[in-house]
Amino acid sequence: KKYLIDQNIPFAYLDGTTSKRGEVVKEFQANKDIKLFLISIKAGGVGLNLTEADYVFILDPWWNPAVEQQAIDRTHRIGQTKNVFIYKFITKDTVEEKILALQKRKRKVAESLITTEESFVKSLTAKDIADILS
Repeated sequence: KKYLIDQNIPFAYLDGTTSKRGEVVKEFQANKDIKLFLISIKAGGVGLNLTEADYVFILDPWWNPAVEQQAIDRTHRIGQTKNVFIYKFITKDTVEEKILALQKRKRKVAESLITTEESFVKSLTAKDIADILS
């Protein structure tokens, strides 16, 4: 943000303290001179539709991958006519790299726990069925 201000580059900004979120989004969507929209990851995950976005750059990952995904999903809404490219920047040997590893572990656990009914039924053995029926 400081760099953009110093370079006199127009941008929109939204974080948890922004009170008129809708107005900030409308300005970004309507003003073609504004090419950048800085949004905190948590603030970006709720109540936004960013159909004018082309790129999403995640510079500060959140430990919960669902929060990041929800923020990314804000660019894939009804009215979006562009392809949206998502980039996540992770610097080696940083806290962010550890967060990324935590996200992967969390995602793996969630995927192993959340199964469809069909895959659950297919995984049952004859003993499992006998135990259920006895």
